[in-house]
Amino acid sequence: MSSESTSDVAKRRSFNEKENRENHGVSVSTREVDTGAQLAAGLEGELEPEEALRIRRKIDWHILPMMFMLYWVQFMDKTTLGSSAILGIEQDTHLSTTEYNWLGTVFYLSYLVFEYPQNLALQKFPVGKWMSINIFTWSVALACHAACTNFAGLLVVRLILGICEGSITAGFMIVSSMFYTRNEQTLRVGPDEWDGFGSLHIQTNGFRPWQWYVHLHSHAPGDIDSDLPRLMIITGVITFILSVCYWFFFPDSPTNAWFLTKEERVKAVQRIKENQTGVENKHFKMDQYVFSHGNRLFCLLNSITRMIEALRDPKTWIFALFSALDNVPNSLTNQQQLIMASFGFSDLQTTLLSCVSGVVEICTIWTGVKIASRWPNSRAYVGAIYFIPTLIAIVLLNLLPWKDKVGLLFCQWATGINTTGFVIALSWIGNVTSGHTKKVVTNAIMLSAYCIGNAAGPFMWLQKYKPRNHVPWIVIAVCDIACPLLLLLLRFLLARENKRRDVEPADDTYDEVYIERVNEDGKVEQVRVDKEFLDLTDRQNRDFRYVL
Repeated sequence: MSSESTSDVAKRRSFNEKENRENHGVSVSTREVDTGAQLAAGLEGELEPEEALRIRRKIDWHILPMMFMLYWVQFMDKTTLGSSAILGIEQDTHLSTTEYNWLGTVFYLSYLVFEYPQNLALQKFPVGKWMSINIFTWSVALACHAACTNFAGLLVVRLILGICEGSITAGFMIVSSMFYTRNEQTLRVGPDEWDGFGSLHIQTNGFRPWQWYVHLHSHAPGDIDSDLPRLMIITGVITFILSVCYWFFFPDSPTNAWFLTKEERVKAVQRIKENQTGVENKHFKMDQYVFSHGNRLFCLLNSITRMIEALRDPKTWIFALFSALDNVPNSLTNQQQLIMASFGFSDLQTTLLSCVSGVVEICTIWTGVKIASRWPNSRAYVGAIYFIPTLIAIVLLNLLPWKDKVGLLFCQWATGINTTGFVIALSWIGNVTSGHTKKVVTNAIMLSAYCIGNAAGPFMWLQKYKPRNHVPWIVIAVCDIACPLLLLLLRFLLARENKRRDVEPADDTYDEVYIERVNEDGKVEQVRVDKEFLDLTDRQNRDFRYVL
């Protein structure tokens, strides 16, 4: 190699043709490989288990608390609409049933429209910084709720909230895959979904109970009042503080995590080598987005078979369909307290009883992810099993006599058990998708489907179906039957692909790939890059095996 070359000079752009040189195989630009390759290139041997555990614990202490806090605040925002309903928001802002349903839908419509741009931005910009900007904008939108006095104002601020929230789950999915092994991701996504809580009921002369609730729990409108400045500070302070914390303390990648030393960063990258997914690549690769050979425009215009690999992958659409169907019942978030109130409980009783739903979700998610992480290749089975109690509860909600308030209440609580299936799917999609660009596209599709399900769900709760809501419960039951079947179908397809790869001859296409870098003496050297850090997709890397 010429000494005139810089450390990142590309000697070859394609991974697909193997060219033998004097001593080495293919030489590639560092743009083409994973960011972790620049740290891990040339490393030999395995990381000691004790050291790997120490690094993981250090990562846990710095990442998980921040993820937990943001999910908690995020969920408070989404659930306060339902809590505010029993505290008077519909009456005070003169909302019709249709308008109230639209407030639940517009959030996810804006989430849907901006989900793909958000995913592209998460790949282009540092993850922690981009999330921080969105959290800051989110905090401003929350404060603006205080100025809303009608449906139009509420519609606008909730639209802004949906735009900002599109970066949160997608960002966490990317970060989890960069810092944790595939088995660890399942266990760590679950606790971050512990969002259940109850509302706070306060009665004052200046503000209605739902307005106090809103200002204390970051959501919904308030009347203009002499105390407004003080209350607006309460509204935005938690979210604003989080945005600052994320800017300075949430890591963008293990390759530049502030809490890891240089040696620990290398070990953090080496620790996730088994994932075969690398860390990240900030360059959007058209060969992962389009099967391109030669002119890209020709590929786009003349052959559907050269379209995006993510779009051609059946598992992408199975995950998407699962996500859409599983989140149609999520409209219960805004309806559950209204349903409990219809059982005859007072506003305060309903507020307190709603706390139990959160406890149920915490317990079921924890047990579900624990089982899935300890029982190898059990994700589909565990996710499917947790739909069964919800289906039984739905049947009983329709069959129990209306006077059996206690039985109906317990069944209502049990409808949240199926949340475990979605939590497991969120971590699973990251486990079975490789290639940073493909992962971004796949995540965007799944979360877009999530938005479609959430946007459609509220419109089945019509006034004419109350109080038993037989039609909405039937729709939810159909969704909860289809979802476990989709998980099992996905497992079957992935297991079949694993068996196909097991009998294939060894693929050495990417065994001899090198990058150039400048060593401490200022000399250019070639360093071999392991296949795990080449940013290959799960289809390109034939050594990749899908977890089940």
